[in-house]
Amino acid sequence: MIDIYHNNYYREVLQKRYEILQILGRKPQRKTLLAYDIKIKKLVVIKLLTLNDEFIDEDLRLFESEVQILKELKHSGIPHYIDSFEFSYNCGNTCALVQSYIPGRSLAEYLQWKRKFTEKEIKIIAQSLLEILIYLHKRLPPIIHRDIKPSNIILADRPYLIDFGCAQILQTRYDDMVPIVGTCGYMSPEQLNGAATTASDLYSLGATLITLSTGIQPTKLPRQKMRIEFEHVIKFSSSLINWLRWMTETNVKRRSPSAELALEALKKGKIPNNKLFMVNRYNKMTNVNSFYDTMWDNIFY
Repeated sequence: MIDIYHNNYYREVLQKRYEILQILGRKPQRKTLLAYDIKIKKLVVIKLLTLNDEFIDEDLRLFESEVQILKELKHSGIPHYIDSFEFSYNCGNTCALVQSYIPGRSLAEYLQWKRKFTEKEIKIIAQSLLEILIYLHKRLPPIIHRDIKPSNIILADRPYLIDFGCAQILQTRYDDMVPIVGTCGYMSPEQLNGAATTASDLYSLGATLITLSTGIQPTKLPRQKMRIEFEHVIKFSSSLINWLRWMTETNVKRRSPSAELALEALKKGKIPNNKLFMVNRYNKMTNVNSFYDTMWDNIFY
């Protein structure tokens, strides 16, 4: 049996098929492994969840949900499902999910290297991610990722969206038992209240793009009435700044209602001519703070 709980894992074989090469990451009850699939002769990623005395039922529910979701997804920007199984070890039963390996680096790694992305790069990343979200959100029922952030985006031949461990199939009925999952700073207010929607993914994408633009985590940027204040840090065109503001509106009714509309606005360089969307525009010649405060107070309250 493979000793994945210590360091003697190198070159061990799991299920007589997966040759373990490296531990990519670890958290309590969880490990992510890089392995070589002897059957298909390709590198794969194996996610493990250990069912010992310390795990909670919600962890297993999310893991099983990720397996089911990945089985159904077929998109060039998402890792594809390969296999899933369980095996026993002296620490308890372990669930495994095998998915395709993407040979790239996460955007979080680029941020660790103090890398800031240009306006052109931000638009390319945004377009690729929006195309993935269109695919997810147009499914019946829609799938919301709920944890879009730099560490869950791999940059290879294109941007890839990974880690569907927090993903949710959006049911038509209201479920008041949906847990709050995600990452602080990247979650929209409604997601923090346990009511994530497809628009919540757009907020997370907007917060991610702001982080890539500024090199600063959303939790460390100033806030004005809960809204992320980032305009003073970057030197982008007014059209892109307005678009990022629109994506990160704290009120879901003022945010882009769909990934399709967000992508269209990004390409045109103009957000829709709708009163709810037009009120908080950025203007470099304006006193920004007084402009925001006046428009916010006069129109929304």
